Amino acid sequence: MKIQILGAGCPKCKQLEANAREAVATKGVEAKIEKVTDIDEIMEMGVMMTPALVIDGEVKSVGKVLTPDQIAAQL
Repeated sequence: MKIQILGAGCPKCKQLEANAREAVATKGVEAKIEKVTDIDEIMEMGVMMTPALVIDGEVKSVGKVLTPDQIAAQL
């Protein structure tokens, strides 16, 4: 599983990454978590607002910080 956090590194982006890591640990799934900060790459994914959460190439959330439980439900 590949999880991407899209954003420039703002506090909300960092919180979303932390929540994703917590969700992965809680669910016990194996996932690679990467941050995408390149604005061109973010826009290529169709995302105009950050932070955004992408799981296996599918945009799951845009413009909000999901809780660890909300992220875990989508894994």
